[in-house]
Amino acid sequence: MTQAMHRVLLIEDDRAISQVLTLLFETNGFRVVAVETCALGVRQAQSQRPDVCIVDLGLPDRDGLNFLLQTRRWSPVPLIVLTARAQEADRLAAFEAGADDYVMKPFYHLELLARVRAIFRRTLRVQEPTGLLTLGMATVDLANRLTRNAAGEERKLTPLEHRMLEVLVRGAGRIVTHQTLMKEVWGPHQNDVRALRVCLSTLRHKLERDPAQPEFLLTEPGVGYRLVTDPQRRCTSATNGPAVSRSASFESLC
Repeated sequence: MTQAMHRVLLIEDDRAISQVLTLLFETNGFRVVAVETCALGVRQAQSQRPDVCIVDLGLPDRDGLNFLLQTRRWSPVPLIVLTARAQEADRLAAFEAGADDYVMKPFYHLELLARVRAIFRRTLRVQEPTGLLTLGMATVDLANRLTRNAAGEERKLTPLEHRMLEVLVRGAGRIVTHQTLMKEVWGPHQNDVRALRVCLSTLRHKLERDPAQPEFLLTEPGVGYRLVTDPQRRCTSATNGPAVSRSASFESLC
């Protein structure tokens, strides 16, 4: 993932600070979603899937700690507190609620930018697969969400398909449960397995030679799905019984 693709969710009710930070991050190649309340922050975190969240504690509807607690229940996204609260008890409460960093107001804006970049260096490189995935004759450019089939035809992955494939890549060779996929792809309140099956089906149509006889995106009946990357491994699929994958490999994945 390049810096230009990094998404920052800013939850700050002081419009002057929000405008300054939005300009700062956009000027440095980030995309910014700025909201003023905890409720909107929770909603945007679930729908936008930001790469980092910067949250004030003194929000007009709820304490920012509420956002930290709710988000940390389902997401490992880095959380930075930006607040005027100077008490040690406030700092401890924020870290216990899941914060990764605590920045005091007034603050030096370039220092905040440096802290965000430092968090990316420590965490995002190991969380997001960003290389080339090869599945038989098909290839997937994970960074740019592009697939190319054996005939050389390119197709774009939707954001949902991309997130689902990323989760399967991180668990390659292992069963990824329905619950894990729904939480990681849609957020903590999704429980519609039908939506999951539809998304997996569209992925198969873009990646498999024969979607009705999948070789790489295999079903584990009643449990979840498995991405097969070992060409020698035999797995059981609910749709095709025992099958041997042709060839699957990763290049430059981190």
